[in-house]
Amino acid sequence: MASPLAWATDAPVDFNREVRPILSDRCYGCHGPDADKGRKAGLRLDEFTGATKKLKSGDSAIVPGDLEKSAMTHRISSTDPEEIMPPPELHRPLSAAEKDILRRWIKQGAKYDPHWAFVSPSSHATPAIADSSWAKDPLDAFIADKAAKAGLKPSVAADRTTLLRRASFALTGLPPTNAEVDAFLSDQSADAYEKRVDAMLASPRFGEHIA
Repeated sequence: MASPLAWATDAPVDFNREVRPILSDRCYGCHGPDADKGRKAGLRLDEFTGATKKLKSGDSAIVPGDLEKSAMTHRISSTDPEEIMPPPELHRPLSAAEKDILRRWIKQGAKYDPHWAFVSPSSHATPAIADSSWAKDPLDAFIADKAAKAGLKPSVAADRTTLLRRASFALTGLPPTNAEVDAFLSDQSADAYEKRVDAMLASPRFGEHIA
């Protein structure tokens, strides 16, 4: 059988999306921020300082970048009911995928990213794109930039009849009538599409469709 330490890969781990949910669900009950709830072994796993400090045993739960020296690595891999974490009596064992995430996270430095709710918003420069005519607003430029990096090209703009049909099916569940199509095609104002969408949102068919 391969050593559990060999399972770790180099795929980047997102702390907030992958690691935090595991720690919060399986570990914070005994090793979280609430000391008055009987924190076990003086270990906190909700913060970097607490997770990496030396414990009474002389070990550290997490030694960033070192799987062998990290007690967590051995605890989550153990089959000994006296050592394995989470404890068997909790009946919430880690899956193989969750163990792999924790190992990779430790191997990659065990970085604790702040929760997104506490991160100040920051602005990003709108990326320059090859076909600026495709981008109607800054959001389009970001989408086009990501698509270009992935080797993708934007689809050809849909004709007005197709746009109306898509909007009608999405908002009312029905195709537009011939009269609605003719009225839309004959309206050459800059906000023709917006007016047609507003009309569909105000129609009884919209309410019936989403009910």
